[in-house]
Amino acid sequence: MRSLAITALVLLAGSLLPSHAAGSWMDSSMGLLQGELTARFGTEQRPRIRRGLAQVARFWRPQDGGAGEFEAFVRDQFAGEPRTLDDLFARMEGVMESLEGHLLEIGRDFRLGSDLDLGPMLPVDAILAGFDPGAHVTEDLFGDKLAFAVLLNFPLTTLEERVRDGGAWTSRQWAEAWLAERFCRRVPAEVNQAAAEASAAAERYIAGCNIRMDHLVDARDRRLFPPGKRLLCHWNLRDEIKAQYAEGPAGLPRQREIQKVMERIITQTIPAVVIDNPGVDWDPETNAVRLAPGQAGPVDSAPDAARYRMLLGMFQAARKLDPYSPMAPTAIARSFDQDRQLPEARVRELLEAVCGSPLVARTAGLIRARLGRPLEPFDIWYNGFRPGSGHSEADLDALVRRRYPTAEAYRKDMPRLLRVLGFAPEKADWLAGNIEVEPARGSGHALEARRRGDHPRLRTRVGPEGMDYKGFNIAVHENGHAVEQSFSLNGVEHPLMAGVPNTACTEALAFLFQSRDLELLGLPGPDAQGRALEALNDFWSTYEIAGAAMVDMAVWHWLYEHPDAAAPDLEAALIAIAKDVWNRHYAPVLGHRDCVLLAVYSHMIDSPLYLPDYPIGHMIACQIQRRIHQTGNLGETFERCARLGRLTPDLWMVRATGSPLGPEALLEAAAGALKNLGQ
Repeated sequence: MRSLAITALVLLAGSLLPSHAAGSWMDSSMGLLQGELTARFGTEQRPRIRRGLAQVARFWRPQDGGAGEFEAFVRDQFAGEPRTLDDLFARMEGVMESLEGHLLEIGRDFRLGSDLDLGPMLPVDAILAGFDPGAHVTEDLFGDKLAFAVLLNFPLTTLEERVRDGGAWTSRQWAEAWLAERFCRRVPAEVNQAAAEASAAAERYIAGCNIRMDHLVDARDRRLFPPGKRLLCHWNLRDEIKAQYAEGPAGLPRQREIQKVMERIITQTIPAVVIDNPGVDWDPETNAVRLAPGQAGPVDSAPDAARYRMLLGMFQAARKLDPYSPMAPTAIARSFDQDRQLPEARVRELLEAVCGSPLVARTAGLIRARLGRPLEPFDIWYNGFRPGSGHSEADLDALVRRRYPTAEAYRKDMPRLLRVLGFAPEKADWLAGNIEVEPARGSGHALEARRRGDHPRLRTRVGPEGMDYKGFNIAVHENGHAVEQSFSLNGVEHPLMAGVPNTACTEALAFLFQSRDLELLGLPGPDAQGRALEALNDFWSTYEIAGAAMVDMAVWHWLYEHPDAAAPDLEAALIAIAKDVWNRHYAPVLGHRDCVLLAVYSHMIDSPLYLPDYPIGHMIACQIQRRIHQTGNLGETFERCARLGRLTPDLWMVRATGSPLGPEALLEAAAGALKNLGQ
């Protein structure tokens, strides 16, 4: 998962506020200035003048000055000569890269204790993580009128304009659009700070949601997991379910026990005392808690009640932003129309195309035949299509731990890993030198850089005995993010275009790395049958996460329909929504109506509305993978995609693969795979 920096959300989220300039002088001043500037710089500048004046007026407030101050500012700051405009653009591009880059670095330093596994957290780490160094920046830049200088001279664009006209734009025009976008709303500092604090609290809660698997017991007092196994919800729990397929029937009791743990977390019936606590034993089936051998003292079995309070806090923080976003007046609109640059209706169509495909039932039938038993709910995470999935988790853990006892060992091996993935030796060396590797306190993530000269961070979980296979799999995924970030920051013509269109695009590129993790360990690559199985694995993974994304989306609609709801109301609603999505799209092939498993994803709590990026990312990855098969080289194709910069998703996809974004490549690959496997 790519880390979402609060500073980036503050500076990059976009919409327009109605004008706060209540004085009757505004219209007359604008008319006067439009005529004066047109006469001075020529009629060909009239559209720029009109648009710039309207953009400044929209944000000008009484405290910014009266008619005299407004007119003097415009006369002084409008860049009417091409050379002056070029110089202004270059100056602003440089200062914005410095500002945003250093703000991110400051925030990164403040969050080190929360984000990295550097030993026990200090009480002060919670305070540090809640601090947003960029909270006051936007208002300060409006206050000293630098933001107005940008709005006067560069165009604010809508998604409709970018979709309609962006294909003919130059890199400079795209850079100008993203420069203006940085000042498309004016949010009070206290609102930004509230968002930062809510996000930090949710992230701390999720990072601490570890389950001591070796302290789970069943009705016969058996322990199904080995000593020392500690798994983070939901990532590691899900991956443990996947790992147990390699154990055959022996893994089934463990998978069922993990499902029960997940259900307890979702329904908030998990006792708070068992979370990351080796001092107690817990039977998830009966929910009984007792002291672990050798421990003494009372046991409080009160349930954990924080999960939905955290989500409610995220919603309440988002609502404070809404009044300052009239063009995208909800977190839902900002997530889809602005951050993702895809309307929600279109995203929903993409998800429905996968979940409603007849290929789902055919694939489920193949899974049932391969398992030799009726399917159970946790089989949404079936992992048996992956080539090499027959290797036991213990064998893979041992292999990875020998190679990577520390995060530093992974960093040293990165040039080799990148060469195996198809990057030329000199490119692999440059990339490895540009990426920092750090031990994550949570599951792992990649934290981008926003300034050339700084480096993206690849963060993965490394236990006391070294990195295990789950950590390696996540590290390879995050390595994909970090490589994308290296190219998309340092390889674009204008730093203002740095990045990719949305998170789904970087997830797609990371999936390309992650799907080759076994090859990176020296295990054989797939043959023709293996490639067919890979296609089915991608399809089934997309089907699984699409349902969780639907739950995520529906919950936020419910929240806006019930803005005064309490946490227990939210819990009941989210569980009902998860059951409804399951019954519509999963019960017909997996059975077991009213299952709640789709609500287990931690993203719903600390990164709301993030989940749709995963299924869309799978679709994009499949389209890019088809292109790689045509070119025969992952490294070159990956670099070319990452260097396209921040465009609209469809334009990026057309330039990357020749086709706009869609599910067709994913569905065609799955259909071909089923045919090749005789289904």
